[in-house]
Amino acid sequence: MKTLRECIKEAGERGVAVGHFNISNLEALHGIYNAAKRLNVPVIIGLSEGEEKFVGTEEGVALVKALREKENYPIFLNADHHSSFESVKKCIDAGFDAVIIDGAKLSFEENVAVTKQCVDYAKKISQSVGRDVIVEAELGYIGSGSDMKDKIPEGAGILTKPEDAKKFVEMTGIDMFAPSVGSIHGLIKTGKPHINAELVAEIKQAVGIPLVLHGGSGLRDEDFINAIKAGISVVHINSEIRLAYRDAVERAIDANKMEINPSKLLAPAVEAIEQIVEARLKLFNLMQ
Repeated sequence: MKTLRECIKEAGERGVAVGHFNISNLEALHGIYNAAKRLNVPVIIGLSEGEEKFVGTEEGVALVKALREKENYPIFLNADHHSSFESVKKCIDAGFDAVIIDGAKLSFEENVAVTKQCVDYAKKISQSVGRDVIVEAELGYIGSGSDMKDKIPEGAGILTKPEDAKKFVEMTGIDMFAPSVGSIHGLIKTGKPHINAELVAEIKQAVGIPLVLHGGSGLRDEDFINAIKAGISVVHINSEIRLAYRDAVERAIDANKMEINPSKLLAPAVEAIEQIVEARLKLFNLMQ
């Protein structure tokens, strides 16, 4: 089985992207895994700091590892948007395949310092135990959370400059880079974010490492395709599957007022997530 690093490298060479989907429970994990397995494509499971606390650090590792070893399938676990070295270290020690140190709210110098600390620790682990850990960081405004937003928030126009990206990557030694190129975390009720594909291409040329698109929920299909063609190798989706989960559970409860078996009430949520993820994976892998 290929490693996560190999899967991302191969995606870049083929001009496609690996899908990254966050979970908060077992239903989401099954829905994501079922969709990826049906299409026979690698997939990344994400746990933000809040999701990790809810699911459990070691429990998250065990769940993904069980699916990976069950059928030798390329499913991987990422510590999504962790804001401190301590939280990143905890996930690396637990066995996560990748980590994202989110220092976007820090000054450039502070962001570089904490990111470099995470990179150095990941390399230390790789050298000592032979386990490869990918470190990603971001620069620019992508926002936070996966809530519903009334409109595109102020600051969304603050995009990452290629020269800043190049300097940041060179100073930190990260494996993957998440630039601000127009996407926003969460779902927007009024208006849709637009990806600056030309900027993606410029940043890709400047940094020379895989690029990651955050805040993918709600983007137009053509934005995804253009971004991937321009150099995006990993795409994050979270809000869409959270919304699908909530709506499916609400419909199941409304339709079965006397039902109290969670396995029956939650099964539609697995199917709803599976449908969303399959459609996104087909798009990211240019299967449509």
